[in-house]
Amino acid sequence: MMQKNSRIYVAGHKGMVGAAIFRALHKKGYGHLIGLSSRELDLKNQSAVKSFFESEKPEVVIDAAARVGGILANNNYPYPFLMENLMIQNNLIDFSHQYGVEKFIFLGSSCIYPKLAPQPLKEEVLLTGPLEPTNQWYALAKIAGVKACEAIRQQYGRDFVSLMPTNLYGPFDNFDLETSHVLPAMIRKFHEAKINGHQPVRLWGSGTPMREFLHVDDMAEAVVFAMENAFDDNLYNVGTGQDLTIKALAEMIQRVTGHQGEIVWDSSKPDGTPRKLMDVHKMTAAGWTAQINLEEGIKDTYQWFLENIDQIKQVKL
Repeated sequence: MMQKNSRIYVAGHKGMVGAAIFRALHKKGYGHLIGLSSRELDLKNQSAVKSFFESEKPEVVIDAAARVGGILANNNYPYPFLMENLMIQNNLIDFSHQYGVEKFIFLGSSCIYPKLAPQPLKEEVLLTGPLEPTNQWYALAKIAGVKACEAIRQQYGRDFVSLMPTNLYGPFDNFDLETSHVLPAMIRKFHEAKINGHQPVRLWGSGTPMREFLHVDDMAEAVVFAMENAFDDNLYNVGTGQDLTIKALAEMIQRVTGHQGEIVWDSSKPDGTPRKLMDVHKMTAAGWTAQINLEEGIKDTYQWFLENIDQIKQVKL
Protein backbone atom coordinates (compact mmCIF):
# COMPACT_ATOMS: atom_id res chain seq x y z
CA MET A 1 0.00 0.00 0.00
CA MET A 2 1.33 3.41 -0.99
CA GLN A 3 1.91 5.85 1.87
CA LYS A 4 1.29 9.60 1.68
CA ASN A 5 4.95 10.17 2.65
CA SER A 6 6.36 7.70 0.11
CA ARG A 7 9.27 9.16 -1.86
CA ILE A 8 7.83 9.55 -5.36
CA TYR A 9 10.06 10.66 -8.23
CA VAL A 10 8.30 11.98 -11.34
CA ALA A 11 10.82 12.06 -14.17
CA GLY A 12 9.88 14.79 -16.63
CA HIS A 13 7.78 16.73 -14.12
CA LYS A 14 8.16 19.95 -16.14
CA GLY A 15 6.50 18.46 -19.21
CA MET A 16 2.80 18.37 -19.93
CA VAL A 17 2.27 14.83 -18.62
CA GLY A 18 4.70 15.02 -15.73
CA ALA A 19 3.26 18.34 -14.53
CA ALA A 20 -0.25 16.88 -14.59
CA ILE A 21 0.92 13.85 -12.58
CA PHE A 22 2.64 16.15 -10.08
CA ARG A 23 -0.60 18.14 -9.67
CA ALA A 24 -2.69 15.00 -9.26
CA LEU A 25 -0.34 13.52 -6.64
CA HIS A 26 -0.20 16.78 -4.69
CA LYS A 27 -3.99 17.05 -4.80
CA LYS A 28 -4.28 13.55 -3.32
CA GLY A 29 -2.03 14.46 -0.41
CA TYR A 30 1.29 12.89 -1.37
CA GLY A 31 3.83 15.03 0.41
CA HIS A 32 7.25 13.73 -0.65
CA LEU A 33 7.33 14.43 -4.38
CA ILE A 34 10.67 14.65 -6.17
CA GLY A 35 11.04 16.57 -9.42
CA LEU A 36 14.22 17.77 -11.09
CA SER A 37 14.53 19.77 -14.29
CA SER A 38 16.77 18.57 -17.13
CA ARG A 39 19.29 21.21 -16.06
CA GLU A 40 19.37 19.76 -12.55
CA LEU A 41 19.53 16.13 -13.72
CA ASP A 42 20.40 15.05 -17.25
CA LEU A 43 18.61 11.71 -17.54
CA LYS A 44 20.86 10.78 -20.49
CA ASN A 45 23.87 10.91 -18.14
CA GLN A 46 24.25 7.47 -16.59
CA SER A 47 26.55 8.49 -13.73
CA ALA A 48 24.35 11.46 -12.83
CA VAL A 49 21.24 9.26 -12.69
CA LYS A 50 23.12 6.71 -10.56
CA SER A 51 24.13 9.44 -8.10
CA PHE A 52 20.52 10.65 -7.93
CA PHE A 53 19.23 7.19 -6.99
CA GLU A 54 21.98 6.79 -4.39
CA SER A 55 21.16 10.08 -2.70
CA GLU A 56 17.37 10.38 -3.08
CA LYS A 57 16.41 6.69 -2.77
CA PRO A 58 12.97 7.02 -4.42
CA GLU A 59 10.42 4.34 -3.55
CA VAL A 60 8.26 5.05 -6.59
CA VAL A 61 9.45 6.18 -10.03
CA ILE A 62 7.09 7.47 -12.71
CA ASP A 63 8.82 7.83 -16.06
CA ALA A 64 7.13 10.71 -17.90
CA ALA A 65 10.43 11.91 -19.40
CA ALA A 66 10.94 11.62 -23.15
CA ARG A 67 11.84 13.46 -26.29
CA VAL A 68 8.48 13.84 -28.02
CA GLY A 69 7.06 15.46 -31.14
CA GLY A 70 4.72 15.08 -34.08
CA ILE A 71 5.15 13.52 -37.54
CA LEU A 72 7.47 16.25 -38.84
CA ALA A 73 9.84 16.12 -35.87
CA ASN A 74 9.98 12.31 -35.84
CA ASN A 75 10.60 12.19 -39.58
CA ASN A 76 13.33 14.84 -39.62
CA TYR A 77 15.23 13.81 -36.47
CA PRO A 78 15.11 9.99 -36.33
CA TYR A 79 18.37 9.43 -34.45
CA PRO A 80 17.70 11.61 -31.36
CA PHE A 81 14.13 10.31 -31.16
CA LEU A 82 15.52 6.78 -30.99
CA MET A 83 18.74 7.20 -29.05
CA GLU A 84 17.83 9.88 -26.51
CA ASN A 85 14.67 8.06 -25.49
CA LEU A 86 16.60 4.80 -25.11
CA MET A 87 19.21 6.51 -22.94
CA ILE A 88 16.64 8.22 -20.70
CA GLN A 89 14.48 5.17 -20.08
CA ASN A 90 17.33 2.67 -19.78
CA ASN A 91 18.93 4.73 -17.02
CA LEU A 92 15.64 5.12 -15.14
CA ILE A 93 14.56 1.48 -15.50
CA ASP A 94 17.92 -0.06 -14.66
CA PHE A 95 18.69 2.09 -11.63
CA SER A 96 15.12 1.68 -10.37
CA HIS A 97 15.75 -2.06 -10.50
CA GLN A 98 19.23 -1.84 -8.94
CA TYR A 99 18.13 0.43 -6.08
CA GLY A 100 15.00 -1.50 -5.14
CA VAL A 101 12.29 0.90 -6.31
CA GLU A 102 8.97 -0.58 -5.15
CA LYS A 103 6.84 0.65 -8.06
CA PHE A 104 7.93 1.77 -11.51
CA ILE A 105 5.45 3.19 -14.02
CA PHE A 106 6.67 3.50 -17.59
CA LEU A 107 4.72 5.78 -19.93
CA GLY A 108 4.75 5.14 -23.64
CA SER A 109 2.48 5.81 -26.59
CA SER A 110 -0.08 4.11 -28.80
CA CYS A 111 2.45 4.40 -31.66
CA ILE A 112 4.15 1.24 -30.33
CA TYR A 113 1.49 -0.81 -32.11
CA PRO A 114 1.70 -1.90 -35.77
CA LYS A 115 0.47 0.61 -38.36
CA LEU A 116 -2.21 -1.71 -39.74
CA ALA A 117 -3.11 -3.62 -36.58
CA PRO A 118 -6.79 -4.51 -36.15
CA GLN A 119 -8.85 -1.78 -34.48
CA PRO A 120 -9.32 -1.10 -31.66
CA LEU A 121 -5.71 -1.72 -30.63
CA LYS A 122 -5.32 -4.49 -28.08
CA GLU A 123 -2.19 -4.86 -25.98
CA GLU A 124 -1.47 -8.29 -27.47
CA VAL A 125 -0.94 -6.92 -31.01
CA LEU A 126 2.43 -5.48 -29.95
CA LEU A 127 5.21 -6.65 -32.33
CA THR A 128 2.81 -8.39 -34.74
CA GLY A 129 3.48 -6.14 -37.75
CA PRO A 130 5.40 -3.16 -39.20
CA LEU A 131 5.26 0.21 -37.44
CA GLU A 132 4.11 3.51 -38.90
CA PRO A 133 7.32 4.74 -40.66
CA THR A 134 6.90 8.40 -39.70
CA ASN A 135 7.26 7.73 -35.95
CA GLN A 136 8.97 4.36 -35.85
CA TRP A 137 12.08 5.72 -34.11
CA TYR A 138 10.18 6.91 -31.04
CA ALA A 139 8.03 3.78 -31.13
CA LEU A 140 11.04 1.45 -31.17
CA ALA A 141 12.50 3.14 -28.11
CA LYS A 142 9.20 2.85 -26.23
CA ILE A 143 8.81 -0.82 -27.21
CA ALA A 144 12.26 -1.47 -25.73
CA GLY A 145 11.12 0.20 -22.50
CA VAL A 146 7.94 -1.88 -22.33
CA LYS A 147 9.93 -5.06 -22.82
CA ALA A 148 12.57 -4.08 -20.25
CA CYS A 149 9.83 -3.55 -17.65
CA GLU A 150 8.21 -6.84 -18.64
CA ALA A 151 11.54 -8.65 -18.31
CA ILE A 152 12.14 -7.26 -14.80
CA ARG A 153 8.59 -8.17 -13.81
CA GLN A 154 8.99 -11.70 -15.19
CA GLN A 155 12.46 -12.45 -13.86
CA TYR A 156 12.38 -10.67 -10.50
CA GLY A 157 8.66 -10.34 -9.71
CA ARG A 158 8.97 -6.57 -9.41
CA ASP A 159 5.98 -4.21 -9.74
CA PHE A 160 6.98 -2.56 -13.02
CA VAL A 161 3.97 -1.48 -15.13
CA SER A 162 3.75 0.12 -18.59
CA LEU A 163 0.89 2.47 -19.48
CA MET A 164 0.33 3.30 -23.14
CA PRO A 165 -1.75 6.47 -23.55
CA THR A 166 -3.52 7.50 -26.70
CA ASN A 167 -2.93 11.03 -28.08
CA LEU A 168 -2.67 13.41 -25.12
CA TYR A 169 -3.49 17.10 -24.96
CA GLY A 170 -4.08 19.78 -22.34
CA PRO A 171 -2.41 22.58 -20.36
CA PHE A 172 1.38 22.94 -20.79
CA ASP A 173 1.29 21.26 -24.20
CA ASN A 174 3.83 22.10 -26.92
CA PHE A 175 2.30 24.58 -29.37
CA ASP A 176 5.33 24.94 -31.66
CA LEU A 177 4.06 24.39 -35.21
CA GLU A 178 7.13 22.42 -36.30
CA THR A 179 7.30 19.96 -33.42
CA SER A 180 3.84 19.78 -31.85
CA HIS A 181 1.17 17.12 -32.16
CA VAL A 182 -1.97 17.66 -34.19
CA LEU A 183 -4.40 18.99 -31.58
CA PRO A 184 -2.25 21.79 -30.06
CA ALA A 185 -0.99 22.70 -33.54
CA MET A 186 -4.59 23.12 -34.69
CA ILE A 187 -5.45 25.27 -31.68
CA ARG A 188 -2.61 27.63 -32.51
CA LYS A 189 -3.34 27.68 -36.25
CA PHE A 190 -7.04 28.43 -35.81
CA HIS A 191 -6.37 31.06 -33.15
CA GLU A 192 -3.77 32.89 -35.26
CA ALA A 193 -5.98 32.71 -38.35
CA LYS A 194 -8.88 34.16 -36.34
CA ILE A 195 -6.94 37.14 -35.00
CA ASN A 196 -5.59 37.80 -38.51
CA GLY A 197 -9.00 38.36 -40.03
CA HIS A 198 -10.26 34.77 -40.12
CA GLN A 199 -7.76 33.73 -42.76
CA PRO A 200 -7.97 30.22 -44.29
CA VAL A 201 -6.33 27.46 -42.21
CA ARG A 202 -4.21 24.97 -44.17
CA LEU A 203 -4.01 21.51 -42.59
CA TRP A 204 -1.98 18.42 -43.47
CA GLY A 205 -3.45 15.40 -45.23
CA SER A 206 -6.98 14.47 -46.19
CA GLY A 207 -8.71 14.82 -42.82
CA THR A 208 -9.94 11.22 -43.02
CA PRO A 209 -7.67 9.46 -40.46
CA MET A 210 -9.34 8.56 -37.17
CA ARG A 211 -7.75 9.63 -33.88
CA GLU A 212 -8.51 9.30 -30.18
CA PHE A 213 -7.61 12.03 -27.67
CA LEU A 214 -7.22 11.93 -23.89
CA HIS A 215 -6.97 14.98 -21.64
CA VAL A 216 -3.70 14.98 -19.72
CA ASP A 217 -5.51 15.33 -16.38
CA ASP A 218 -7.30 12.05 -17.13
CA MET A 219 -3.91 10.49 -17.91
CA ALA A 220 -2.55 11.74 -14.62
CA GLU A 221 -5.46 10.15 -12.76
CA ALA A 222 -4.74 6.87 -14.54
CA VAL A 223 -1.10 7.02 -13.40
CA VAL A 224 -2.10 7.67 -9.79
CA PHE A 225 -4.59 4.80 -10.01
CA ALA A 226 -1.85 2.49 -11.33
CA MET A 227 0.47 3.60 -8.54
CA GLU A 228 -2.09 2.92 -5.82
CA ASN A 229 -3.25 -0.46 -7.13
CA ALA A 230 -1.62 -3.79 -7.97
CA PHE A 231 -2.10 -4.70 -11.62
CA ASP A 232 -2.18 -8.30 -12.85
CA ASP A 233 -0.30 -7.61 -16.07
CA ASN A 234 2.58 -5.45 -17.31
CA LEU A 235 1.00 -3.50 -20.22
CA TYR A 236 -2.19 -1.41 -20.21
CA ASN A 237 -3.71 0.92 -22.79
CA VAL A 238 -5.02 4.25 -21.47
CA GLY A 239 -7.60 6.12 -23.49
CA THR A 240 -11.25 6.98 -23.92
CA GLY A 241 -12.14 4.14 -26.27
CA GLN A 242 -13.71 6.70 -28.66
CA ASP A 243 -12.26 8.37 -31.76
CA LEU A 244 -13.17 10.86 -34.48
CA THR A 245 -11.82 11.97 -37.86
CA ILE A 246 -9.16 14.65 -38.06
CA LYS A 247 -11.70 16.65 -40.08
CA ALA A 248 -14.22 16.45 -37.22
CA LEU A 249 -11.48 17.44 -34.77
CA ALA A 250 -10.60 20.46 -36.92
CA GLU A 251 -14.22 21.55 -37.04
CA MET A 252 -14.53 21.15 -33.26
CA ILE A 253 -11.40 23.27 -32.66
CA GLN A 254 -12.59 25.83 -35.20
CA ARG A 255 -15.86 26.07 -33.26
CA VAL A 256 -14.13 26.38 -29.88
CA THR A 257 -11.68 29.06 -31.07
CA GLY A 258 -14.31 31.03 -32.97
CA HIS A 259 -12.50 30.91 -36.32
CA GLN A 260 -14.89 31.62 -39.22
CA GLY A 261 -12.66 31.16 -42.24
CA GLU A 262 -12.06 28.29 -44.66
CA ILE A 263 -10.28 25.01 -43.85
CA VAL A 264 -7.96 23.89 -46.68
CA TRP A 265 -6.68 20.29 -46.69
CA ASP A 266 -3.22 19.71 -48.23
CA SER A 267 -3.45 16.13 -49.52
CA SER A 268 0.21 16.24 -50.63
CA LYS A 269 1.18 15.91 -46.95
CA PRO A 270 1.15 12.54 -45.14
CA ASP A 271 -1.83 11.35 -43.15
CA GLY A 272 0.06 8.98 -40.88
CA THR A 273 -1.67 5.89 -39.51
CA PRO A 274 -5.22 5.51 -40.92
CA ARG A 275 -6.74 4.82 -37.51
CA LYS A 276 -5.46 4.55 -33.95
CA LEU A 277 -8.19 3.64 -31.47
CA MET A 278 -7.21 2.02 -28.19
CA ASP A 279 -8.95 -0.99 -26.70
CA VAL A 280 -9.17 0.08 -23.05
CA HIS A 281 -11.00 -2.95 -21.65
CA LYS A 282 -8.03 -4.03 -19.51
CA MET A 283 -7.81 -0.64 -17.81
CA THR A 284 -11.59 -0.49 -17.41
CA ALA A 285 -11.59 -3.97 -15.84
CA ALA A 286 -8.87 -2.79 -13.44
CA GLY A 287 -11.24 -0.03 -12.29
CA TRP A 288 -10.30 3.16 -14.17
CA THR A 289 -12.13 5.09 -16.93
CA ALA A 290 -11.61 8.53 -18.51
CA GLN A 291 -13.88 11.36 -17.36
CA ILE A 292 -13.22 14.47 -19.47
CA ASN A 293 -15.34 15.08 -22.59
CA LEU A 294 -13.25 16.01 -25.67
CA GLU A 295 -14.93 19.33 -26.51
CA GLU A 296 -14.83 20.42 -22.87
CA GLY A 297 -11.18 19.40 -22.73
CA ILE A 298 -10.41 21.45 -25.85
CA LYS A 299 -12.18 24.46 -24.32
CA ASP A 300 -10.05 24.04 -21.19
CA THR A 301 -6.86 23.76 -23.26
CA TYR A 302 -7.72 26.77 -25.43
CA GLN A 303 -8.41 28.87 -22.32
CA TRP A 304 -5.03 27.86 -20.91
CA PHE A 305 -3.42 28.74 -24.26
CA LEU A 306 -4.99 32.21 -24.20
CA GLU A 307 -3.89 32.83 -20.61
CA ASN A 308 -0.31 31.71 -21.31
CA ILE A 309 0.14 32.80 -24.92
CA ASP A 310 3.21 34.91 -24.15
CA GLN A 311 5.07 32.03 -22.54
CA ILE A 312 3.72 28.89 -24.20
CA LYS A 313 6.12 26.02 -24.53
CA GLN A 314 7.85 25.81 -27.90
CA VAL A 315 10.26 23.01 -28.69
CA LYS A 316 12.92 23.76 -31.27
CA LEU A 317 15.07 20.98 -32.73
